[in-house]
Amino acid sequence: MTDLAALTALCPPPTAVPPAPDWSEVEEALGTGLPRDYKELVAAYGPGRFCEFVTLYRPHAPNRWTDLTGPVPTRLRGGIEEVRQAARTPRPLPCSSEDLLAVGVTDNGDHLFWVTRPAGAPDEWTIAVSESLGAPWFVHDGTLTAFLVGVLGGSVDVPLFPRDLLEHGPAFVPSTSRSRAPVVVSEAPVSTRAVRDWANANGYDLPERGRVPIEVVEAWKRGNRSTTR
Repeated sequence: MTDLAALTALCPPPTAVPPAPDWSEVEEALGTGLPRDYKELVAAYGPGRFCEFVTLYRPHAPNRWTDLTGPVPTRLRGGIEEVRQAARTPRPLPCSSEDLLAVGVTDNGDHLFWVTRPAGAPDEWTIAVSESLGAPWFVHDGTLTAFLVGVLGGSVDVPLFPRDLLEHGPAFVPSTSRSRAPVVVSEAPVSTRAVRDWANANGYDLPERGRVPIEVVEAWKRGNRSTTR
């Protein structure tokens, strides 16, 4: 069974998805080839979220925060070293920041990256996950599809992800469907580390991992707005 077959068995894709993009045009715009498994994922699922938590970037997505061909992946790559150096105790990256290409984001602001090595062999790229571009990094020695199969099947435990991620079972929710906690498209992804630090300093009791309650995120936003006026 292929990884895609295993994934579709876990999470049946939508019955109708938008047409796949012109991959030669996308790869020319990005200046690199892309993994075959990713192209198959996009063709099979279209835009949406896995477990209402993981959103994959897609070429020419209407939401600029999840557009693979938009400015966000480049900005994320450029900010990795800056965020690392600003940390009290900088930790090593899984590879050079120049070899990281963002391919997804979670509702908690964790970012999924391809480790684009070896150059010129995208089908051999592996996956790295970072909490808001900072430490710790989680590295999966496999393709994006294999990573999703492992996470949604329960065999891959990403410490940054919520413990209750699979509480309701694996599922894929197309972006055109209304979900319990829709992705905010008008704002940049929230830094969960910043929210946790603020919350713990303001009397909230948050664990080091897991989904950050929306009411805490909203309180953090209100608190930050009031301090910048």
